[in-house]
Amino acid sequence: MENDNAGGLSAAELKDLRCVAGMMVPASTEYAVPGADDAAIFADIVNSLGRDLGDVRRALSTLSSLAGGAFAEQDVSRRETAAAAFRERGGAEVAALSRAVLQCYYRDDRVVRSLGLEPRPPFPKGHTLEQGDWSLLDPVRARPKMWRDAP
Repeated sequence: MENDNAGGLSAAELKDLRCVAGMMVPASTEYAVPGADDAAIFADIVNSLGRDLGDVRRALSTLSSLAGGAFAEQDVSRRETAAAAFRERGGAEVAALSRAVLQCYYRDDRVVRSLGLEPRPPFPKGHTLEQGDWSLLDPVRARPKMWRDAP
């Protein structure tokens, strides 16, 4: 992460994001899984920000404001207090930050294996899904047409 503009984030933002990711999903020796701040997972997070970049940048800025300075530079207690206040606020920034970290964490092969799953694409083998209650879709099917037919 030496690049000062990796994924569109500054070096300070990268440091804060890595700190937040590690707080969200810490490493576990009990389950033998890395934290979300693991080098490979973190690189995936940074490279996958895409449409969430703006909200993630605002989230990091808000966290730093709540912490009273650069988030990663604060002591553990101050970071935890700021993170709790941030989480309590909710909204698009919390959702974007959570999505950015969790989607990459749960697609890491080591994490998938720890869940007792085979790290592979869903096809061609497929996955077995239990049949649900298809009648739950009846209200959707009963809606009027929301599109126009192509000529």
